[in-house]
Amino acid sequence: MLFDFDAMPHGNRYKLLVSCVVPRPIAWVVSRDAAGVLNAAPYSFFNVFGEDPAVVAISVGPRPEGSAKDTLANIQATGEFTLSMVPHDLAERMVITAADFPPEVDELAEAGLSTIASTKIGTPRIAESPVAMECTLWKTIPVGVHTMVMGEVKAMHIADEAVMNAERAYIDTPKLDLVGRMHGRGWYSTTRDRVEIPRITPAEWAARKKAAE
Repeated sequence: MLFDFDAMPHGNRYKLLVSCVVPRPIAWVVSRDAAGVLNAAPYSFFNVFGEDPAVVAISVGPRPEGSAKDTLANIQATGEFTLSMVPHDLAERMVITAADFPPEVDELAEAGLSTIASTKIGTPRIAESPVAMECTLWKTIPVGVHTMVMGEVKAMHIADEAVMNAERAYIDTPKLDLVGRMHGRGWYSTTRDRVEIPRITPAEWAARKKAAE
């Protein structure tokens, strides 16, 4: 069935995109305002976009009434933020931080989470997460009512037990046990069910075709 995005309301476009672009990694964003008050919120409109510079991006939408979310306002005020990935055993606590609390409520405290100081920026990271990135604001790009926030990764923290070879940057990804966002309000996926399909070279593909003749 064809869905013409030019002929449908934006709400339906959103439903189609989040139903089919799955699973999406989740960025647990910690930011702080000019006074140092912390905010934490998860974003699944998130991914990595390069390694030199190392750029990650989240897409921040407005509040229902149209005002800017704390995450965007804080990052614009301080020029920095941290991203923490979400492991399976913290997924329910991540959902708590997704609630639309007023600015004076500490989402981290509500979820029973703690923070640990970053090494290169003033914004802390979530201590319980197995992967965290320290980011400085690289660029913001308006995307309709959303704002794409692009951050340059200045430092990355990975749980020791998941580091196979630090010198060669080999990580035991399954040991991180991360979750991803699926469709609907409460669906998530894990990285526990994996299928290995090795990549092939053009020569290997040609040999396979010849063998099948």
